[in-house]
Amino acid sequence: MKKLLRNTLRSSWFQRAVGVLAAEYLRLVWRTNKFTFDPGNVYDIVEPQIPAIFAFWHGQHFLTPFIKNKESYRAKVLISRHRDGEFNAIAVERLGIGLIRGSGDHGSAFHRKGGVGAFKEMVRTLQDGCNVALTADVPKRARVAGLGIIMLARESGRPIMPFAMATSRFIRLKNWDRTTINLPFGRGALVGIKEIHVPPDADAAMMETLRQELEDTLNEATRRAYVQLGRPGPQDG
Repeated sequence: MKKLLRNTLRSSWFQRAVGVLAAEYLRLVWRTNKFTFDPGNVYDIVEPQIPAIFAFWHGQHFLTPFIKNKESYRAKVLISRHRDGEFNAIAVERLGIGLIRGSGDHGSAFHRKGGVGAFKEMVRTLQDGCNVALTADVPKRARVAGLGIIMLARESGRPIMPFAMATSRFIRLKNWDRTTINLPFGRGALVGIKEIHVPPDADAAMMETLRQELEDTLNEATRRAYVQLGRPGPQDG
């Protein structure tokens, strides 16, 4: 029985079915939540700086494909090569977002998980005028930003756009990143406080300062999004 279950979970037909269902569920959530934007002219601010690096926390990311509100906006997202990433990859592609497969790991496993190849592809993607989106967390350490995004911004010369999205109705799991499953028929908030620029000559000390600024900005954006909805954020337990 365990072997049958394992084979089913790994089968391409099952992964595609789950991915398609997930995409259509998220589309329902987006369409049935009334979103506010902070600042209200966020698209006017962001559009002149495209292509950009869009950063968000792991576990708070399910609705992020919907910030692409024009067909002319091109975007790719970094998704792990782990088999659990297949569900996400299928859902994301169905929602009109391109894929970059590889690891966002910032530790010793970076090289063997395809992180170098993914990093180079992200740089090329930005050079081609396409946005890149990725979670900022160090794997398995929720709301601790890694240096990967800072390195990408330094190498590409493109700004980082940290933001948070939240809904008033949700289910929050008790896992490492406090994954939030957004529910339909409520209210939503998107908060983007400021962009972060990394100079091409940034040394280690400046890189660490900007990494901390990214972490603080994402935490504040997340806090503000949930405050606007009158709900506890993932950091509140």
